[in-house]
Amino acid sequence: MKTARFTGPRKIEIADLPAPKLQSPGDVLLRVERLGVCGSDVHYYLDGRIGDKVLTYPATLGHECAGTVAETGEAATGLRQGERVAVDPAIACDRCDQCLSGRPNTCRRLQFLGSPDEAPGAAAEYLVVPGRNCFPIPAAMTLDEAVLVEPLSVGLHAVRLAGLAEGGGHPIPRPTNLRPAPGEGTSETVPLRPPVRDPKLAVFGVGPIGLGVLLCAKALGPCTALATDLVDRRLAVAERCGADWTGNAGAGDVCAALLRQAPEGVDVAFECSGDPACLDQAVEVLSPGGTLVLAGIPAPDRVSFDIHTMRRKELRLSNVRRQCGCVGPVIEMIGAGRLDARPLRTHRFPLETIGDAFELVAGRGDGVVKAVIELSCR
Repeated sequence: MKTARFTGPRKIEIADLPAPKLQSPGDVLLRVERLGVCGSDVHYYLDGRIGDKVLTYPATLGHECAGTVAETGEAATGLRQGERVAVDPAIACDRCDQCLSGRPNTCRRLQFLGSPDEAPGAAAEYLVVPGRNCFPIPAAMTLDEAVLVEPLSVGLHAVRLAGLAEGGGHPIPRPTNLRPAPGEGTSETVPLRPPVRDPKLAVFGVGPIGLGVLLCAKALGPCTALATDLVDRRLAVAERCGADWTGNAGAGDVCAALLRQAPEGVDVAFECSGDPACLDQAVEVLSPGGTLVLAGIPAPDRVSFDIHTMRRKELRLSNVRRQCGCVGPVIEMIGAGRLDARPLRTHRFPLETIGDAFELVAGRGDGVVKAVIELSCR
């Protein structure tokens, strides 16, 4: 099978390797047909590391994927050969304290596709994954939409952490294959913050995650969404995704522009760019009692805050670790027509030119939002 091997910073080669074999009865062999280029992949592509996660070359990368089930293990129930699926790339152990408390995204023994020393990357024609990580998609849903499910799930998780939902508060699902603890149901509602009616939101950075936040927030209920970025073509996509106002952060005082739209400040600020400068901007435009949600991945190991402004405003700070129980809901939202993922995919590449895709995303060229690698024409 053809496999993209990362052999050094900004170096990729296409190798012909044996297809993987099923490792356990619960596994499936997936024919990968679509692969999204994620910002975290680009960090590894450019620098060979994110924090203390360091690549050992040659490496495989890629985790946003969708495809068709080619083979199933005898215990991979609910899946059949030829079925099209979206993939949750986070393989949780289902046994640690985090998994048992409904937090598989912070599993102590998490294996993430394409992460160093964890699980193989999805930039290959075939991939073995646990069946429980494969989610069948509706007949009307395309693979181009299915490959966007994972980043959209991160957006939905960020929105949930901010407490934005229909009716206020959000159910935090437990993994369906685990027994609830004594006295617990399977999807108890946990009000993470008091509900705000028609909240005002600011999204800093409208790449795939920022747009996912925007789409999910708009799909869940009335809100006013303000979006900033440095790329005008991305801001145009944000408008297609429902942004009520957009502004180029490089064209002037972006905080002043935001506060003209929301004179008393915004209720929630989503930092989705990874740019530390946006942290100060978010703190400045948040209203007292507001929430700062960190979804972007900064390049430096340490960032700073205006702690006195945060203290005086009594701001809440929430980090986003991938997603938790959001893959299924996102598929349902797309299938029901409540969430239109199509504006996110802006560029297509065959596997043979995956290096061009990574360079495009790394340089934010040509207004790219999501570059998708096509491993088949279906």
